[in-house]
Amino acid sequence: MNFLEVMQQRYTTKSYDATKKIDKDTIDQLTEILRLSPSSINSQPWAFKLVSDDTTKAKLAEHSFFNAEKVRNCSHVVVLCVYKDQATFEAERLSELPQPAADYYKAMVAPRGEAAVMSWLARQVYIALGVLLSAAAVEGVDSTPMEGIDTEAYTEVLGLDKYKTLVAVSLGIRAKDDKNQPTITPKSRRTDVII
Repeated sequence: MNFLEVMQQRYTTKSYDATKKIDKDTIDQLTEILRLSPSSINSQPWAFKLVSDDTTKAKLAEHSFFNAEKVRNCSHVVVLCVYKDQATFEAERLSELPQPAADYYKAMVAPRGEAAVMSWLARQVYIALGVLLSAAAVEGVDSTPMEGIDTEAYTEVLGLDKYKTLVAVSLGIRAKDDKNQPTITPKSRRTDVII
C-alpha cells in the first residue's frame, strides 16, 4: 500500500479494543520516528511521554473529558510536550544549535516576545504530531489526536517539570464496532483546498 492509500484509510479512532496491545517492536519504531521529526532550525523544543500502564492511563482518563474511554482502552498514550517557557527552551537548546540557527532564533523569533515564542515552539510539536499520526497509519496502528484534555492536569499527573503537556495521541487497535472507520462512515474531506 502506498502512502496515498494509507491516508485514504487512516481515520480518527473513536473506540479501541482494550484487549489488544501494540507490540514492542512497533512502539519502538514509532517512538524512534517521532524522535526523528523535523522542526524549524532543528529546535526540537519537545519531550514525548509514552504511557502504557493502566494505572497512569486511568489517572489521565480522569482529565480527558469525552476522550476518557479512548485513553482507558487504547494500548498506549503518547503525550506531546513543549518547554514550559521561553527561558527554559533557551537555556537547554540554544547552545545545542549550530550558530546560524541560534542567530536566526535570536534575531527573528526571540524579539517577538514570550507569547509568540511559545506559539512558535508549539507549532514545532504539531509537526511531530503529524509525523506520528502518519507513521502510525503506515504501521497499521490506529490513533486519535486529542486536544480535548486538561493539559495542566496531564502535566501534573506525569510529574513534568521543565515541560508542559500540549496534545496527546492514543494508539491502539480499533474496536470492531467503531462507527468512525471508513468502511462504516465514509471519510469526508473538502475538495476545494488546492487553489
